[in-house]
Amino acid sequence: MRPLLLLLSSFAILHSSLAQDGFQSLFNGHNLTGWDGDPKLWKIENGIVIGTNASPEAIANNSFLIWRGGTVKNFELRATIRVIGDNNSGIQYRSRELKDVAPWVITGYQCDIHPAIEHTGMTYEERGRGIFGLNGKDVMLDPEGALWQVGEHAPVKVDVSQWNEYVILAQGNRLQHFINGQPTSELIDHHADKRTLEGLLAIQLHKGNPNRVEIKDLRLKVLPEVPLVPFEPAKLPATATKIEKPRTSRPQGTGPVVPVKK
Repeated sequence: MRPLLLLLSSFAILHSSLAQDGFQSLFNGHNLTGWDGDPKLWKIENGIVIGTNASPEAIANNSFLIWRGGTVKNFELRATIRVIGDNNSGIQYRSRELKDVAPWVITGYQCDIHPAIEHTGMTYEERGRGIFGLNGKDVMLDPEGALWQVGEHAPVKVDVSQWNEYVILAQGNRLQHFINGQPTSELIDHHADKRTLEGLLAIQLHKGNPNRVEIKDLRLKVLPEVPLVPFEPAKLPATATKIEKPRTSRPQGTGPVVPVKK
C-alpha cells in the first residue's frame, strides 16, 4: 500500500508542477483526438505521433496534421521532434488552411526542421513570403515588406534525425525560434499587410523524398497580450543591412530530390 501512496503522491506533485508552469500537452498519448490530418499518413504508436511519406508519389502537396483545439496567438510552444529520411518538416503557427488547393494544406509561419544546417530553425512562411531568417540570422520586415538583417550569431548545429527540442516564442509581431535552448532565428514583422497575429497550429509532412516525422512531446503555453514592436528606423542597429530574401538550393534535404516515377 505504501508504494502506491508514494506513487500517487509523486503523480500529484508532477501534475501540480505541470499545471504551475502553464503548459498544456496537445497530444493525449493514445490517439489523435483533437487533431486533423490525412489518416493514410498519420498515426500514433507507443505514444509517438508518426507521419509517413513513403515515396515521391505518395502525396502531391505538403500535408499537415492540424490542431483543432483552437488558434494560437501569443504563446510558447515546446516540441520534441525528429525527421528520418532526406527531407524536412516544420511546425506551422498562426497559419490558415488552403482548402481550394487540397485538404490539409496550410499557409503561414513555420519553424523549419531541416537537415541542412542553414535551414533548420529558420523563420519561414509556407506558401507565402518564403524564407526570412536563416539559422543564425535575426531579421526584420519593414512596413513595405523589405527584409533587413539586424543581428547574427553562430548557427545551431543539430542532427534532425535525432530527438531535438524546438521552441517557438510568439509575442505580438516578434517571433523567436530555438533548438535545444539555443536561439536560431528571430523575426520582427512590421509588414502589416501580410503578417498574421493569430491562426492555426500544425505539423508538416513534406512531399517528395521519402521521410518520416515523429513527435513525442508537444506542449503549449498561452501568453498574455503584448504591444506590437513599433517600427523605429532611428533605433535600428548600426550594423542593420537591407538584404535580399534568402533562396535555397536544397528544397527538401541535403541531397538530390528523388524524381516522381511516371
